[in-house]
Amino acid sequence: MGNERWDKVKSLYAVIKERVTDPKTLKLFRITYSVVWNLLLLFMIFAVLGIAAAAGVGAGYFASLVKDEKIRSYESMKKDIYDYEEPSEVYFAGNEYLGKLRSDVEREEVKIGQVSEYLIKAVIATEDENFMEHNGVVPKAVMRALFQEVSNSAVQSGGSTLTQQLIKNQILTNEVSFERKAKEILLALRLEKFFSKEEILEAYLNVAPFGRNSSGKNIAGVQAAAKGIFGVDAKDLNLPQAAYIAGLPQSPFRYTPFTKEGKLKEQKYLQYGLNRYKTVLKRMYETKAISKKEYEEALRYDIVKDFIPPQKSPLEKYPYLTMEVERRAVEILMKKLYTEDGYTDEDIENSEVLYRQYQSLAYKNLRQNGYKIYTTIDKEIYDKWQQVVKNFNGYGPDLRETVDDPETGERKTVAEPMEVGAVLIENNTGKILSFVGGRDYERENLNHATQAYRQNGSTMKPLLVYGPAIDMGIASPGSVLADVPLAIPTGSGVYRPSNFTKNRYYGLVPAREALKHSYNVSAVYLYQKVLPKNPVEHYLKKMKFSKLTPSDYSNLSMALGALGYGVSVEENTNAFSTFANGGKFVDAYMIEKIVDGEGKVIYEHKSEPVEVYSPQASYLTIDMMRDVVRGGTARALPSYLKFSADWAGKTGTSQETRDIWFVGLNPNVTAGIWMGYDTPKTIPGSYRSVHLRLWAQLMNAAYDADPDFIAPKERFRMPGGIVKRTYCAVSGLLPSAACAKAGLNASDYYIAKYAPTKTDDNLILGKYVAIGGKNYLALDSTPREFVQEGWILRPEFVKEMAPNLKDPRQLLPNTGRWSKILIPDAVMEENGKIPSPVNITMSGETIRWKAHPEKDIVGYRVYLVNNGEKVRVLASIRAGEQLAFPVRGSGQFAVTAVDIAGKESPLSNIVAAGSFRNESGPGNQGDPPGSSPVVPGEPPPSSGE
Repeated sequence: MGNERWDKVKSLYAVIKERVTDPKTLKLFRITYSVVWNLLLLFMIFAVLGIAAAAGVGAGYFASLVKDEKIRSYESMKKDIYDYEEPSEVYFAGNEYLGKLRSDVEREEVKIGQVSEYLIKAVIATEDENFMEHNGVVPKAVMRALFQEVSNSAVQSGGSTLTQQLIKNQILTNEVSFERKAKEILLALRLEKFFSKEEILEAYLNVAPFGRNSSGKNIAGVQAAAKGIFGVDAKDLNLPQAAYIAGLPQSPFRYTPFTKEGKLKEQKYLQYGLNRYKTVLKRMYETKAISKKEYEEALRYDIVKDFIPPQKSPLEKYPYLTMEVERRAVEILMKKLYTEDGYTDEDIENSEVLYRQYQSLAYKNLRQNGYKIYTTIDKEIYDKWQQVVKNFNGYGPDLRETVDDPETGERKTVAEPMEVGAVLIENNTGKILSFVGGRDYERENLNHATQAYRQNGSTMKPLLVYGPAIDMGIASPGSVLADVPLAIPTGSGVYRPSNFTKNRYYGLVPAREALKHSYNVSAVYLYQKVLPKNPVEHYLKKMKFSKLTPSDYSNLSMALGALGYGVSVEENTNAFSTFANGGKFVDAYMIEKIVDGEGKVIYEHKSEPVEVYSPQASYLTIDMMRDVVRGGTARALPSYLKFSADWAGKTGTSQETRDIWFVGLNPNVTAGIWMGYDTPKTIPGSYRSVHLRLWAQLMNAAYDADPDFIAPKERFRMPGGIVKRTYCAVSGLLPSAACAKAGLNASDYYIAKYAPTKTDDNLILGKYVAIGGKNYLALDSTPREFVQEGWILRPEFVKEMAPNLKDPRQLLPNTGRWSKILIPDAVMEENGKIPSPVNITMSGETIRWKAHPEKDIVGYRVYLVNNGEKVRVLASIRAGEQLAFPVRGSGQFAVTAVDIAGKESPLSNIVAAGSFRNESGPGNQGDPPGSSPVVPGEPPPSSGE
């Protein structure tokens, strides 16, 4: 059978060979071959020409699409792809993380070495499996996408590589057009030329969108996704978590597990993301990125249990602090930006347009550039302070207030709670260690420590009155002030300051005592002497009081804190820390430094101390304020504190008790507090000292956090140039012998060059007469029996201290050692006339008469008379005493009036007593002849031999 088949094959071969070798056949073959070859060659030529033409048209069209695209340098492309929109982060003191500031999208840059290998594999397998091989573009994928676009067919798979997606996200837009696609291809090829695959992948992992986190915030970048969805860093993602995240960029908000409210989606909507998660795992398995075992285990993994619950944002947890840091950071960035552009502070202040422009740019940079902002806030103290304010039970009642409804514009009545603002500052650096912005940020987004401006009441006295007066040599702690009714003419009328206790005055008081008890009138009295030196300009302005008005420079009521606009708690407290710094003002600050995404410090705080008071004036003011805490208006404070320190401070109450303040300082820190109502209104009486309790509780909490710092063992150090001197409490001058004998010596500290050198001569041991309830200096001719001797203030001194005082006796303090001191009302000038006679009567056994009508009468003499002639003086009675003389025995009597010059009136009518009394009674004008008078108080004349 085999042989037969072989024979047939050989026979067929012989026939074919015979025909092929036939000449006719060979000729026909050659002709056919030639025709076919020429046709094929012609077709190939036309094909090449067609392809070339098409390529030319395509290239021309491509060129026309990218003609406006400038050739980008390496530097510009690097800047673009690494220009992440990353929110800024905030840190407590000590680099302790607080959180991110507000932003449209949350992002946190991460290096590729800090990303889970699972996530890298998942992203490549899902988004671009040929990423490591291509040059930025996959032609087949581009042609497929182009065909789908032209044919309007359903898209089966994307045509963009990871490189192209990075270009789209960072350089171009999401616009769907051939022009954008052409530019994307061109830039992708150029990007691959400049950057390694690792650099491109790292950039993509930091910019890709990943939907929302568990707080409902938009997120981008794998680090924000890992933390916001699973609560771990990108490097710690396991395979299922990595696969879930890798699937999100295709449709971030469809696949994200969370709603914009930060809640987990319902199961039917959650399933979209779960299905996508399984697709990613399948792609990873198909590309051999994971083993079959890993694939199957990941499919069984319950990824839902890994979704974290909603996390409080920094704004929710630390609203006052977050917003304050943001506000200050914007101010810093604004200044940096406009300074770089050549503008000055004055340019910005005078141009609303420029201000808004740079403010907007600063906000944008803050929310997109991923700055790290390091603050001075001590987290432990800050947290404790917020808890103290929350738990404090001494707030005044809510008070009714009628306001405009912001939505309807209609008037409505609301209950306003008592609010609080407080701040703690480190003296020598100006660091703000802690603050209290208020009781409830949700009720009112106002920081009462830094943004609320109120009148600071008597806390102004050390800053603007006593401190400057001591600094200028106008006063010292021992300077004597007149706390008496004042009527000071002003441009708008007459200013009449009053003390907290209405209609009460304290007379001559040393400055130390006046500050200790916060006497208002004393402060105004001294401020009159300080005001011509422009203390607002030279003191308050240097200490950064930012809201000063023109009227503040001239108003006497500024001595009592009656600012036209007000001062913040931060500013007021910061000013007090100047005393602790030896008179140098160190501006308080909250932001230590700002670092950009590359680790470059773009801002760092630098203190520039400004000399305000001399070291000596600062110390003496502090020493006076120690008394405020020891026994003055803040004397209750030590009993509220759980620790002791060298405290000094000042209370303050504004007009009508609308604001209550206390600022206290020790060698390390200064702490200030304000309490009141947002709409200024009188604080109920029983709540006017609650600020001292709350201040103490805040400091106790700070002490618990850092006892050695809050309660330093050191005391304020007395600088050189201070001496201690004894002075006379009458005038503040060196004491005289009279002052010492009167018990009015005192001692205090002075700046050496301003210590008193003159001895007091205003207190004298003098003679005076009392007339009509008033005291007058006696004349040389005033009869001695009517003169009293005592410690007297010279009238010239009285006039100098209180020129318009109606009752000079108000200069005398109502205290024991002043009880012997007299103030003569005036110098009585006698009228030059001899007084007219007085009229006397006899009532029983007592002679009586009325006060002489003339005003210069200093006293009366009672005479024993005989036949109308003076026998002798029985008594001298001062004008202020009882005008009566009891008679004992018989006799005739008369009275004369004596004036201050010693002139004596004629005898009055004569009255008789005893056996000399005639029938007409005690008013008779004569006596029986030959009778012998009886001197009262003496035995009657003897009837002997």
